[in-house]
Amino acid sequence: MPEHRRPTIADVAAAAGVSRTTVSHALSGAGKVNAETRALVQRVAIEVGYRPSPRARALRGGRSNVLGVVSSMSRSVAGGPARLGFYMEVAAAAAERALAHGYALVLVPPTEDGPTSALDSVAVDGVIVVEPAEGDPLVDQIRRNGIPFVSLGQVDGDGAVSQVDLHPVAVADLLVGHLADQGVRQPALLVGDRPRASYRAVVHRFRTEARDRGWTPTVLTLPEDDGAAGARAATRELLRSAPSTDGVIAFVDAFAAGVMAALAELERRVPDDVLVLTRYDGVLARTSSPAITAVDLHLGGAAARAVDLLVEELGGPVEAQPPALPAAPPAARPTLVVRASSQRGGEQQDPGRDREAEHAHP
Repeated sequence: MPEHRRPTIADVAAAAGVSRTTVSHALSGAGKVNAETRALVQRVAIEVGYRPSPRARALRGGRSNVLGVVSSMSRSVAGGPARLGFYMEVAAAAAERALAHGYALVLVPPTEDGPTSALDSVAVDGVIVVEPAEGDPLVDQIRRNGIPFVSLGQVDGDGAVSQVDLHPVAVADLLVGHLADQGVRQPALLVGDRPRASYRAVVHRFRTEARDRGWTPTVLTLPEDDGAAGARAATRELLRSAPSTDGVIAFVDAFAAGVMAALAELERRVPDDVLVLTRYDGVLARTSSPAITAVDLHLGGAAARAVDLLVEELGGPVEAQPPALPAAPPAARPTLVVRASSQRGGEQQDPGRDREAEHAHP
């Protein structure tokens, strides 16, 4: 057989000394094939490098052999420059892991009509939902359609959902603890308006720190749909009403972009006048001027674990007997990446290195 040609059922049949029909039945689980012959065919198929056509597998099984990744975040938050960050990091790692299980992966992008509309346009066997809110209409739709799903991120009040923890309490500790360590006196926190576990955790931690340190706890809840523009306007108003504001946690990275734009317009220097931190260590945080202190959520490992959970719910890998697949890496604690935006004097941490701060829970 030429090296460049893809092995076929006929090649497996010839190598195993059985008919093509027997090979087809042995690999698909259909028909009557004794256990010894089935094991022989499966072993020979692996030896010759035979892989069933994904299209043929889907037609036989009535499945698409496709997994989806979808976020309930609005386009103004998950689109634009932000689409190169959180969402794409999840998708890239999930696609690699899905392929190892024999599945393709489709990224369902945010649209003007919202994620529920976008999800109707694709055929998938299962879905990874990125950080759904409590009572999320996207989750409700997925359940109505009977699609298996896994949540990447905690879902408050829904213990029935299979989920991968993104450690919202530890993330909140890292951000608020670092801000407090810099000696700020009048900080502010900007979060989105949806009931997400990550928002609740950072608001609780921020208010607790404010009580202990005597801060006035300025918490601004912004519509996620307004994205960077909304945060820009809110920051301008914040600094008019509270001109002594000297630190801002813009929890959503799109909000952080708006905060930085407003500070530049008002000629407030970062970090000399105002410290700025954000949650996600993505493109917006890294390419801002100055670069923004953020948290490495170790999304690659988390996305791989989400795929493993989803494949398990679907009944296992597509392949009849795939090569051994190593387990997804163990859960990694979030780590703080300290950059110029939160350092008044002192030595800045190397932007390419992550550091687990002392404020994270063990």
